[in-house]
Amino acid sequence: MIKKAILPVAGLGTRFLPATKASPKEMLPIIDKPLIQYAVEEALKVGIEEFLFITGKHKRAIEDHFDKAFELEERLKNAGKYELLKKINSFENLNFAYIRQKEPKGLGDAILCAKPFIQDEAFIVILSDDLIDPQYSVLQEMIKIYEEKKATIIALEEISQDEVSRYGIVSGQKINNYYIIEDLVEKPDPANAPSNLAIIGRYILTPQIFKYLEKLEPGKGGEIQLTDALRELLKESPIYGYIIKGKRYDAGEKLGYLKTLVEFALKDPEISSDFMQFLKEKLSNLQSIK
Repeated sequence: MIKKAILPVAGLGTRFLPATKASPKEMLPIIDKPLIQYAVEEALKVGIEEFLFITGKHKRAIEDHFDKAFELEERLKNAGKYELLKKINSFENLNFAYIRQKEPKGLGDAILCAKPFIQDEAFIVILSDDLIDPQYSVLQEMIKIYEEKKATIIALEEISQDEVSRYGIVSGQKINNYYIIEDLVEKPDPANAPSNLAIIGRYILTPQIFKYLEKLEPGKGGEIQLTDALRELLKESPIYGYIIKGKRYDAGEKLGYLKTLVEFALKDPEISSDFMQFLKEKLSNLQSIK
């Protein structure tokens, strides 16, 4: 059973500056929950019991979010707001650990920081920028494949050709509901990309990955790239890919974040009807101006 999850949160969040100068990108709210909470809740649904955050400077807000808030809790109790109290206390019985990445040297380096925590177990990695529809559990589907293959599993999504330079891209052979990976390339030139199958922020990794991360030289951007380590691993062990069925929201850049907000607002039972009316009025005003 996979019981541990790694959540790398040490990135600088430069796309959202100045909002992320002193506040983590992972704490950006989607309606009433930060991005990082959606990631934790997703892992909880598949039985994860231990969480390790790979943090950096100015990430203390993440620790505070999953910690107790005594003064706030007392105020909510005194005000009789027990539903809100239940929401903010929903993580108090979980096991959280934090390791600081000394400098932001890439996803591969962040995962390498987790080696003492992982020891000899397989583990999940979740990148909270990639928010997947909470009604769909891609991790559950990936775990099913892992239980059969006992090997590395990566989540994939078909993207447009003009987007391939932003992702790790794979080529492979499709068998049943998964791919046998044949090659992986980090952020290729669109003209030379092996396919349009992009690696997205869900992984099931085995401890074997640490051997390759430790030997890896910095790649693109001077960072230790997980994709490069996976490529070395592939020379000795199989890697499988699973194309997600649910919708993925790219909340790691401005336009994607705004689209995510709109879609989640339209699904929120508390505000959806009023928000829909607001959007209709806005669209009507824009059409009248034209």
